[in-house]
Amino acid sequence: MKLEDYETLGIPEYWIVDYLGLGGRRYIGSPKQPTFSVYQLSEMGEYQVKLFRDSHPIESAIFPELQLSLEQVLSAVGA
Repeated sequence: MKLEDYETLGIPEYWIVDYLGLGGRRYIGSPKQPTFSVYQLSEMGEYQVKLFRDSHPIESAIFPELQLSLEQVLSAVGA
């Protein structure tokens, strides 16, 4: 699974954009809706996930000055 590979490689952060809200509830929560997931590697070497929807600002440890929302991402790609 990619998640375990990324943990092993020490990749500090990765993003998944589920623009149709089709992912399992385990991954995008309930109710199912378009979700921007940010996985951040903890000091314990495991990923912690933060979910962002609609106009909520996305938080990134890699890009702390990022000012972006899922709404803006979807608008930019015409989704």
